[in-house]
Amino acid sequence: MVVRTSPPGQTSFQPLAEMPRDDVVARSKAVLAMPDIPLRETEDVFRIEALGLEWDMGVMVYAPVDVDRIARGADGKKIGIFVLHGGSGDYKSMVDLCRAFSGKFGCKVVAMTFPGRLNLDEPSRDWPGDTIHPDGTVRTPIWKAGEHITPDQYEVVRDDRMRHRYGIRTVARAKPGTNFWNRMAAWPVAFEEGMKDAMRRHFPEDEFSIYVTGHSTGGPMVFMICQRVPNIAGVLAVENSPFGFIQEEQHNWSGALGKIEGFERVTTKRAPRTDPFNELYIRTWRDRARYAGPEALGQEGPAALMRLPWLMEEVLDWWDKTKARPQFKAEYVITHNIVASLEAAAQAVAERLKLPPDKARDLVAHYRGFPYPLAGETVKPVPPVLFVIAKDSRDHSAEVYREVVLPMFETQVKPAPKVFLTRFGAGVHTYHKAEPELPVGIVPAVAHYYVEAIAGGYFMV
Repeated sequence: MVVRTSPPGQTSFQPLAEMPRDDVVARSKAVLAMPDIPLRETEDVFRIEALGLEWDMGVMVYAPVDVDRIARGADGKKIGIFVLHGGSGDYKSMVDLCRAFSGKFGCKVVAMTFPGRLNLDEPSRDWPGDTIHPDGTVRTPIWKAGEHITPDQYEVVRDDRMRHRYGIRTVARAKPGTNFWNRMAAWPVAFEEGMKDAMRRHFPEDEFSIYVTGHSTGGPMVFMICQRVPNIAGVLAVENSPFGFIQEEQHNWSGALGKIEGFERVTTKRAPRTDPFNELYIRTWRDRARYAGPEALGQEGPAALMRLPWLMEEVLDWWDKTKARPQFKAEYVITHNIVASLEAAAQAVAERLKLPPDKARDLVAHYRGFPYPLAGETVKPVPPVLFVIAKDSRDHSAEVYREVVLPMFETQVKPAPKVFLTRFGAGVHTYHKAEPELPVGIVPAVAHYYVEAIAGGYFMV
Protein backbone atom coordinates (compact mmCIF):
# COMPACT_ATOMS: atom_id res chain seq x y z
CA MET A 1 0.00 0.00 0.00
CA VAL A 2 1.43 3.39 -0.99
CA VAL A 3 0.30 6.39 1.04
CA ARG A 4 2.72 8.80 -0.65
CA THR A 5 0.97 12.07 -1.56
CA SER A 6 3.97 14.21 -2.51
CA PRO A 7 6.65 13.49 -5.09
CA PRO A 8 10.09 12.93 -3.52
CA GLY A 9 11.59 16.25 -2.47
CA GLN A 10 8.25 18.09 -2.34
CA THR A 11 6.04 18.85 0.65
CA SER A 12 2.26 19.05 0.65
CA PHE A 13 1.70 18.62 4.39
CA GLN A 14 1.16 21.77 6.43
CA PRO A 15 1.32 21.17 10.20
CA LEU A 16 -1.36 22.67 12.44
CA ALA A 17 -0.72 24.85 15.46
CA GLU A 18 -4.04 23.68 16.94
CA MET A 19 -6.39 20.81 16.17
CA PRO A 20 -9.80 21.65 17.68
CA ARG A 21 -11.62 18.97 19.61
CA ASP A 22 -14.28 18.59 16.89
CA ASP A 23 -11.56 17.84 14.35
CA VAL A 24 -9.88 15.35 16.71
CA VAL A 25 -13.22 13.56 17.13
CA ALA A 26 -13.93 13.60 13.38
CA ARG A 27 -10.50 12.17 12.55
CA SER A 28 -10.86 9.53 15.23
CA LYS A 29 -14.26 8.39 13.95
CA ALA A 30 -13.01 8.30 10.38
CA VAL A 31 -10.00 6.16 11.30
CA LEU A 32 -12.00 3.76 13.47
CA ALA A 33 -14.44 3.29 10.57
CA MET A 34 -11.66 2.32 8.17
CA PRO A 35 -11.41 -1.41 7.32
CA ASP A 36 -8.80 -3.29 9.32
CA ILE A 37 -5.72 -4.52 7.51
CA PRO A 38 -4.97 -8.15 8.48
CA LEU A 39 -1.91 -8.10 10.71
CA ARG A 40 0.75 -10.47 11.93
CA GLU A 41 1.75 -9.66 15.54
CA THR A 42 4.96 -11.37 16.62
CA GLU A 43 7.08 -11.15 19.76
CA ASP A 44 10.83 -11.14 19.24
CA VAL A 45 13.06 -11.72 22.27
CA PHE A 46 16.75 -11.55 21.44
CA ARG A 47 19.98 -11.47 23.43
CA ILE A 48 22.71 -8.88 23.14
CA GLU A 49 26.01 -8.28 24.92
CA ALA A 50 26.85 -4.89 26.36
CA LEU A 51 29.58 -3.89 28.83
CA GLY A 52 30.50 -7.47 29.61
CA LEU A 53 26.94 -8.58 30.45
CA GLU A 54 24.22 -10.42 28.52
CA TRP A 55 20.79 -8.79 28.16
CA ASP A 56 17.50 -10.11 26.82
CA MET A 57 15.56 -7.55 24.79
CA GLY A 58 11.90 -7.85 23.89
CA VAL A 59 9.93 -6.25 21.08
CA MET A 60 6.49 -6.78 19.56
CA VAL A 61 6.32 -6.50 15.79
CA TYR A 62 3.14 -5.46 13.95
CA ALA A 63 3.03 -5.80 10.16
CA PRO A 64 0.48 -6.45 7.42
CA VAL A 65 0.20 -10.14 6.58
CA ASP A 66 0.48 -9.12 2.95
CA VAL A 67 3.91 -7.48 2.79
CA ASP A 68 2.86 -5.62 -0.35
CA ARG A 69 0.48 -3.61 1.85
CA ILE A 70 3.29 -2.07 3.91
CA ALA A 71 2.87 1.66 3.42
CA ARG A 72 5.48 3.85 1.78
CA GLY A 73 6.24 7.47 2.59
CA ALA A 74 7.11 10.51 0.52
CA ASP A 75 10.67 9.24 0.05
CA GLY A 76 9.42 6.02 -1.56
CA LYS A 77 10.66 3.80 1.28
CA LYS A 78 8.56 1.57 3.50
CA ILE A 79 7.33 3.25 6.67
CA GLY A 80 8.76 1.77 9.87
CA ILE A 81 7.47 3.09 13.21
CA PHE A 82 9.65 2.44 16.27
CA VAL A 83 7.72 2.85 19.52
CA LEU A 84 8.82 3.13 23.15
CA HIS A 85 6.45 3.11 26.11
CA GLY A 86 6.57 5.47 29.09
CA GLY A 87 7.97 5.15 32.58
CA SER A 88 5.54 2.58 33.95
CA GLY A 89 5.00 0.24 31.03
CA ASP A 90 6.23 -2.27 28.51
CA TYR A 91 5.31 -2.90 24.88
CA LYS A 92 1.78 -3.90 25.92
CA SER A 93 1.22 -0.30 27.02
CA MET A 94 1.43 0.89 23.39
CA VAL A 95 -0.79 -1.66 21.66
CA ASP A 96 -3.52 0.84 20.66
CA LEU A 97 -1.05 3.15 18.92
CA CYS A 98 0.75 0.24 17.23
CA ARG A 99 -2.47 -1.28 15.89
CA ALA A 100 -3.65 2.10 14.63
CA PHE A 101 -0.46 2.70 12.65
CA SER A 102 -0.29 -0.86 11.33
CA GLY A 103 -3.90 -2.07 11.20
CA LYS A 104 -5.36 1.11 9.71
CA PHE A 105 -2.49 2.59 7.69
CA GLY A 106 -0.26 -0.38 6.84
CA CYS A 107 2.93 0.76 8.56
CA LYS A 108 5.30 -1.80 10.04
CA VAL A 109 5.67 -1.14 13.76
CA VAL A 110 8.21 -2.33 16.31
CA ALA A 111 7.32 -1.65 19.97
CA MET A 112 10.28 -2.20 22.29
CA THR A 113 10.31 -2.78 26.03
CA PHE A 114 12.97 -1.02 28.15
CA PRO A 115 15.73 -3.39 29.37
CA GLY A 116 14.58 -5.39 32.40
CA ARG A 117 10.89 -4.48 32.07
CA LEU A 118 9.64 -7.58 30.23
CA ASN A 119 8.55 -10.35 32.59
CA LEU A 120 10.52 -13.16 30.99
CA ASP A 121 9.20 -15.62 33.58
CA GLU A 122 5.63 -15.44 32.26
CA PRO A 123 4.45 -16.18 28.70
CA SER A 124 1.75 -13.54 29.20
CA ARG A 125 4.46 -11.02 30.21
CA ASP A 126 2.19 -9.81 33.03
CA TRP A 127 3.80 -9.21 36.42
CA PRO A 128 2.14 -10.96 39.39
CA GLY A 129 0.94 -9.34 42.60
CA ASP A 130 1.75 -5.78 43.56
CA THR A 131 4.98 -3.81 43.23
CA ILE A 132 5.55 -3.79 47.00
CA HIS A 133 5.19 -7.26 48.49
CA PRO A 134 3.59 -8.06 51.87
CA ASP A 135 7.02 -8.98 53.29
CA GLY A 136 8.45 -5.57 52.37
CA THR A 137 10.46 -6.72 49.34
CA VAL A 138 9.75 -5.17 45.96
CA ARG A 139 9.36 -6.02 42.30
CA THR A 140 12.71 -5.87 40.44
CA PRO A 141 13.78 -6.06 36.78
CA ILE A 142 14.56 -9.23 34.85
CA TRP A 143 17.42 -8.27 32.57
CA LYS A 144 18.22 -11.84 31.51
CA ALA A 145 16.03 -14.95 31.45
CA GLY A 146 16.61 -17.08 34.53
CA GLU A 147 18.44 -14.34 36.45
CA HIS A 148 16.69 -12.64 39.37
CA ILE A 149 17.55 -9.84 41.75
CA THR A 150 17.33 -11.22 45.30
CA PRO A 151 16.35 -9.11 48.34
CA ASP A 152 19.85 -9.26 49.79
CA GLN A 153 21.05 -7.13 46.84
CA TYR A 154 19.10 -4.00 47.81
CA GLU A 155 17.80 -1.83 50.60
CA VAL A 156 14.19 -0.59 50.51
CA VAL A 157 13.99 3.13 51.26
CA ARG A 158 10.94 5.35 51.80
CA ASP A 159 11.81 8.77 50.39
CA ASP A 160 9.80 11.91 51.26
CA ARG A 161 12.10 14.48 49.59
CA MET A 162 9.69 15.02 46.65
CA ARG A 163 6.47 14.47 48.56
CA HIS A 164 4.75 17.51 47.03
CA ARG A 165 4.98 15.86 43.58
CA TYR A 166 4.98 12.13 44.33
CA GLY A 167 3.86 11.55 47.90
CA ILE A 168 6.10 9.01 49.64
CA ARG A 169 8.38 7.36 47.11
CA THR A 170 9.62 3.79 47.57
CA VAL A 171 13.02 3.01 46.08
CA ALA A 172 15.16 -0.11 45.95
CA ARG A 173 18.75 0.99 46.51
CA ALA A 174 21.22 -1.47 44.99
CA LYS A 175 24.15 -2.46 47.20
CA PRO A 176 27.67 -1.97 45.79
CA GLY A 177 29.25 -5.07 44.30
CA THR A 178 25.96 -6.89 43.69
CA ASN A 179 24.57 -7.95 40.32
CA PHE A 180 21.80 -5.39 40.87
CA TRP A 181 24.42 -2.63 41.23
CA ASN A 182 26.23 -3.80 38.09
CA ARG A 183 23.04 -3.93 36.03
CA MET A 184 21.84 -0.53 37.26
CA ALA A 185 25.18 0.94 36.17
CA ALA A 186 25.24 -0.70 32.73
CA TRP A 187 21.64 -0.59 31.45
CA PRO A 188 21.99 2.74 29.54
CA VAL A 189 24.44 1.21 27.06
CA ALA A 190 22.35 -1.97 26.86
CA PHE A 191 19.34 0.21 26.00
CA GLU A 192 21.27 1.98 23.26
CA GLU A 193 22.57 -1.25 21.76
CA GLY A 194 19.19 -2.97 22.08
CA MET A 195 17.45 -0.22 20.11
CA LYS A 196 20.07 -0.35 17.39
CA ASP A 197 19.81 -4.13 17.13
CA ALA A 198 15.99 -4.11 17.07
CA MET A 199 15.99 -1.66 14.16
CA ARG A 200 18.66 -3.60 12.28
CA ARG A 201 16.60 -6.77 12.68
CA HIS A 202 13.27 -5.36 11.55
CA PHE A 203 13.92 -2.19 9.52
CA PRO A 204 16.73 -2.85 7.00
CA GLU A 205 18.36 0.42 5.98
CA ASP A 206 17.87 -0.10 2.25
CA GLU A 207 14.12 -0.79 2.63
CA PHE A 208 12.76 1.37 5.47
CA SER A 209 12.67 4.91 6.72
CA ILE A 210 12.12 4.81 10.46
CA TYR A 211 10.01 7.25 12.46
CA VAL A 212 10.52 7.04 16.21
CA THR A 213 8.19 7.91 19.06
CA GLY A 214 8.55 7.51 22.82
CA HIS A 215 5.76 8.18 25.26
CA SER A 216 6.87 10.44 28.11
CA THR A 217 10.03 8.81 29.58
CA GLY A 218 10.53 7.02 26.27
CA GLY A 219 10.94 10.40 24.58
CA PRO A 220 14.51 11.23 25.66
CA MET A 221 15.47 7.68 24.66
CA VAL A 222 14.23 8.04 21.07
CA PHE A 223 15.87 11.46 20.84
CA MET A 224 19.10 9.84 22.07
CA ILE A 225 18.92 7.16 19.36
CA CYS A 226 17.66 9.33 16.49
CA GLN A 227 21.21 10.23 15.32
CA ARG A 228 22.70 6.82 16.02
CA VAL A 229 20.67 4.83 13.43
CA PRO A 230 21.23 5.95 9.81
CA ASN A 231 17.67 5.42 8.50
CA ILE A 232 15.78 7.18 11.28
CA ALA A 233 14.00 9.91 9.30
CA GLY A 234 11.93 11.70 11.93
CA VAL A 235 10.56 11.94 15.45
CA LEU A 236 6.80 11.54 15.99
CA ALA A 237 6.82 13.26 19.34
CA VAL A 238 3.33 12.73 20.78
CA GLU A 239 3.45 13.43 24.54
CA ASN A 240 7.12 12.64 23.98
CA SER A 241 9.60 14.33 26.33
CA PRO A 242 12.61 15.95 24.61
CA PHE A 243 16.36 15.41 24.99
CA GLY A 244 17.34 15.01 28.63
CA PHE A 245 19.17 18.35 28.82
CA ILE A 246 16.01 20.11 27.61
CA GLN A 247 13.81 18.02 29.88
CA GLU A 248 16.02 19.05 32.79
CA GLU A 249 15.30 22.71 32.09
CA GLN A 250 11.63 21.96 31.43
CA HIS A 251 11.40 20.24 34.83
CA ASN A 252 13.14 23.12 36.58
CA TRP A 253 11.02 25.75 34.87
CA SER A 254 8.48 27.22 37.27
CA GLY A 255 5.51 26.96 34.91
CA ALA A 256 5.65 23.33 33.82
CA LEU A 257 1.93 22.88 34.46
CA GLY A 258 0.97 26.03 32.59
CA LYS A 259 -1.82 28.31 33.69
CA ILE A 260 -5.23 26.83 34.53
CA GLU A 261 -8.26 29.07 34.78
CA GLY A 262 -8.68 30.22 38.36
CA PHE A 263 -5.12 29.32 39.38
CA GLU A 264 -1.86 31.21 39.13
CA ARG A 265 1.32 29.49 38.09
CA VAL A 266 3.72 28.55 40.88
CA THR A 267 6.62 30.99 40.91
CA THR A 268 9.28 29.03 42.78
CA LYS A 269 11.84 27.15 40.73
CA ARG A 270 12.09 23.41 41.30
CA ALA A 271 15.33 21.94 42.52
CA PRO A 272 17.22 19.80 39.99
CA ARG A 273 16.79 16.04 40.38
CA THR A 274 19.62 14.14 42.08
CA ASP A 275 18.50 10.48 41.78
CA PRO A 276 21.49 8.13 42.28
CA PHE A 277 22.04 5.64 39.45
CA ASN A 278 21.61 2.69 41.83
CA GLU A 279 18.08 3.63 42.96
CA LEU A 280 15.14 1.90 41.31
CA TYR A 281 11.90 3.80 41.79
CA ILE A 282 9.00 1.48 42.68
CA ARG A 283 5.72 2.91 41.39
CA THR A 284 2.37 2.72 43.23
CA TRP A 285 -1.15 4.14 42.91
CA ARG A 286 0.38 7.52 43.75
CA ASP A 287 1.73 7.76 40.22
CA ARG A 288 -1.79 7.73 38.81
CA ALA A 289 -2.99 10.17 41.48
CA ARG A 290 -0.42 12.80 40.50
CA TYR A 291 -1.88 12.82 36.97
CA ALA A 292 -5.54 12.35 37.90
CA GLY A 293 -5.65 15.60 39.88
CA PRO A 294 -4.37 17.99 37.17
CA GLU A 295 -6.37 16.16 34.47
CA ALA A 296 -9.62 16.49 36.44
CA LEU A 297 -8.82 20.14 37.13
CA GLY A 298 -8.30 20.82 33.43
CA GLN A 299 -11.42 18.96 32.32
CA GLU A 300 -13.81 19.82 35.18
CA GLY A 301 -12.33 22.84 36.91
CA PRO A 302 -11.98 23.28 40.70
CA ALA A 303 -15.30 21.49 41.23
CA ALA A 304 -13.39 18.24 40.62
CA LEU A 305 -12.16 18.43 44.22
CA MET A 306 -15.75 18.05 45.39
CA ARG A 307 -15.70 14.47 44.14
CA LEU A 308 -12.34 13.53 45.62
CA PRO A 309 -13.51 10.13 46.98
CA TRP A 310 -14.77 9.25 43.50
CA LEU A 311 -11.48 10.38 41.96
CA MET A 312 -9.57 8.20 44.39
CA GLU A 313 -11.78 5.24 43.51
CA GLU A 314 -10.85 5.80 39.86
CA VAL A 315 -7.18 6.00 40.81
CA LEU A 316 -7.25 2.76 42.80
CA ASP A 317 -9.30 0.96 40.12
CA TRP A 318 -6.73 2.05 37.54
CA TRP A 319 -3.89 0.76 39.70
CA ASP A 320 -5.61 -2.59 40.17
CA LYS A 321 -5.88 -2.96 36.38
CA THR A 322 -2.37 -1.76 35.52
CA LYS A 323 -0.13 -3.16 38.26
CA ALA A 324 0.51 -6.13 35.94
CA ARG A 325 2.72 -3.77 33.93
CA PRO A 326 6.31 -3.36 35.24
CA GLN A 327 5.72 -0.17 37.27
CA PHE A 328 9.36 0.50 38.20
CA LYS A 329 11.69 3.13 36.83
CA ALA A 330 15.40 4.02 36.66
CA GLU A 331 15.64 6.38 33.70
CA TYR A 332 15.79 9.76 35.45
CA VAL A 333 19.58 9.84 35.11
CA ILE A 334 19.13 10.31 31.34
CA THR A 335 15.72 11.95 31.11
CA HIS A 336 16.70 14.71 33.57
CA ASN A 337 20.42 14.90 32.74
CA ILE A 338 21.67 14.00 36.21
CA VAL A 339 25.34 14.41 35.38
CA ALA A 340 26.81 13.20 38.69
CA SER A 341 24.77 9.99 38.52
CA LEU A 342 25.69 9.32 34.89
CA GLU A 343 29.37 9.76 35.75
CA ALA A 344 29.07 7.50 38.79
CA ALA A 345 27.37 4.78 36.71
CA ALA A 346 30.08 4.90 34.06
CA GLN A 347 32.80 4.81 36.71
CA ALA A 348 31.15 1.78 38.36
CA VAL A 349 31.21 -0.03 35.01
CA ALA A 350 34.83 1.00 34.40
CA GLU A 351 35.85 -0.35 37.79
CA ARG A 352 34.06 -3.66 37.19
CA LEU A 353 35.67 -4.06 33.76
CA LYS A 354 39.04 -2.79 35.04
CA LEU A 355 39.27 -0.31 32.17
CA PRO A 356 42.49 1.70 31.74
CA PRO A 357 42.15 5.44 32.50
CA ASP A 358 41.71 6.55 28.86
CA LYS A 359 38.94 3.98 28.23
CA ALA A 360 37.26 4.92 31.51
CA ARG A 361 37.27 8.59 30.47
CA ASP A 362 35.75 7.66 27.11
CA LEU A 363 32.99 5.69 28.83
CA VAL A 364 32.20 8.58 31.17
CA ALA A 365 31.99 10.91 28.16
CA HIS A 366 29.70 8.45 26.40
CA TYR A 367 27.33 8.35 29.38
CA ARG A 368 27.38 12.13 29.74
CA GLY A 369 26.36 12.38 26.09
CA PHE A 370 23.11 10.40 26.41
CA PRO A 371 20.95 13.45 27.33
CA TYR A 372 22.39 15.58 24.48
CA PRO A 373 22.39 15.52 20.68
CA LEU A 374 25.56 14.31 19.03
CA ALA A 375 27.71 17.11 17.63
CA GLY A 376 30.31 17.38 14.88
CA GLU A 377 30.59 17.92 11.14
CA THR A 378 30.51 14.19 10.35
CA VAL A 379 27.58 13.41 12.66
CA LYS A 380 24.07 12.81 11.34
CA PRO A 381 21.92 15.85 12.26
CA VAL A 382 18.82 15.55 14.44
CA PRO A 383 16.00 14.67 12.00
CA PRO A 384 12.75 16.68 11.75
CA VAL A 385 10.50 16.62 14.82
CA LEU A 386 6.73 17.02 14.97
CA PHE A 387 5.51 17.47 18.55
CA VAL A 388 1.90 16.72 19.50
CA ILE A 389 0.62 17.56 22.96
CA ALA A 390 -2.77 16.76 24.50
CA LYS A 391 -5.18 19.37 25.83
CA ASP A 392 -5.07 18.25 29.45
CA SER A 393 -1.54 16.90 29.68
CA ARG A 394 -0.01 17.25 33.13
CA ASP A 395 3.57 17.34 31.90
CA HIS A 396 3.36 18.93 28.44
CA SER A 397 1.80 22.39 28.38
CA ALA A 398 1.86 24.69 25.36
CA GLU A 399 3.44 27.33 27.60
CA VAL A 400 6.49 25.27 28.50
CA TYR A 401 6.99 24.36 24.84
CA ARG A 402 6.83 28.00 23.73
CA GLU A 403 9.06 29.28 26.53
CA VAL A 404 11.56 26.43 26.94
CA VAL A 405 11.44 23.44 24.59
CA LEU A 406 11.15 25.02 21.13
CA PRO A 407 13.64 27.85 21.84
CA MET A 408 16.20 25.32 23.11
CA PHE A 409 15.86 23.23 19.94
CA GLU A 410 16.42 26.40 17.91
CA THR A 411 19.40 27.75 19.84
CA GLN A 412 21.12 24.74 21.43
CA VAL A 413 20.81 21.94 18.87
CA LYS A 414 23.30 22.41 16.02
CA PRO A 415 22.25 22.35 13.26
CA ALA A 416 18.74 23.20 14.43
CA PRO A 417 16.26 20.60 13.12
CA LYS A 418 12.83 21.34 11.69
CA VAL A 419 10.55 21.37 14.75
CA PHE A 420 6.84 22.14 15.00
CA LEU A 421 4.27 21.88 17.80
CA THR A 422 0.61 20.89 17.40
CA ARG A 423 -1.75 21.04 20.35
CA PHE A 424 -4.76 18.73 20.18
CA GLY A 425 -8.01 20.02 21.67
CA ALA A 426 -8.61 16.74 23.51
CA GLY A 427 -6.76 14.04 25.39
CA VAL A 428 -4.45 13.67 28.37
CA HIS A 429 -0.86 12.57 28.86
CA THR A 430 -1.84 8.87 28.69
CA TYR A 431 -3.22 9.53 25.25
CA HIS A 432 -5.09 6.25 24.76
CA LYS A 433 -7.29 7.10 27.79
CA ALA A 434 -10.94 7.12 26.75
CA GLU A 435 -13.11 10.22 27.02
CA PRO A 436 -16.51 11.15 25.54
CA GLU A 437 -16.61 10.44 21.77
CA LEU A 438 -13.01 9.16 21.91
CA PRO A 439 -13.10 5.47 22.94
CA VAL A 440 -9.31 5.06 22.62
CA GLY A 441 -8.44 8.65 23.38
CA ILE A 442 -6.64 10.66 20.72
CA VAL A 443 -4.70 7.65 19.35
CA PRO A 444 -6.57 7.33 16.00
CA ALA A 445 -6.30 11.06 15.29
CA VAL A 446 -2.60 11.03 16.23
CA ALA A 447 -1.85 8.14 13.85
CA HIS A 448 -3.83 9.82 11.06
CA TYR A 449 -1.99 13.13 11.55
CA TYR A 450 1.46 11.55 11.54
CA VAL A 451 0.78 9.37 8.50
CA GLU A 452 -0.36 12.54 6.72
CA ALA A 453 2.91 14.19 7.72
CA ILE A 454 5.02 11.27 6.53
CA ALA A 455 3.08 10.95 3.27
CA GLY A 456 3.06 14.70 2.71
CA GLY A 457 6.83 15.11 2.94
CA TYR A 458 7.17 16.89 6.31
CA PHE A 459 10.16 14.70 7.23
CA MET A 460 11.97 15.11 3.92
CA VAL A 461 15.25 17.02 4.28
